[in-house]
Amino acid sequence: MDNKKSIPTNTITRDIKYLAEPTGNIYESVVVLYKRANQISLAEKKELNKKLEDFRNERDTMEEVFENKEQIEISKYYEKQPKPDLVAISEFENDELFYRRANKEEEKGF
Repeated sequence: MDNKKSIPTNTITRDIKYLAEPTGNIYESVVVLYKRANQISLAEKKELNKKLEDFRNERDTMEEVFENKEQIEISKYYEKQPKPDLVAISEFENDELFYRRANKEEEKGF
């Protein structure tokens, strides 16, 4: 995830056969990608909110929100980042993701 420069910022057409190879099932691959993209999205949201919290003022209300240049630059930086699903797909294709299947016994509570 450190090399976000190599991740495309737009959607690429991919052959689903290659996405299904690591798990043996396209649906399992999609679940792995969904869960990783969700993790990335939540981490980025938390990081962005933490950075923007510094700009929050106690007197800010819905009608009266002051934005400064630094706040706008931070927001623009995050908008330019690759989308979480593209990062997850890149990690999956480069074998950078660790995932495992739950055992049937674990699912039943044994």
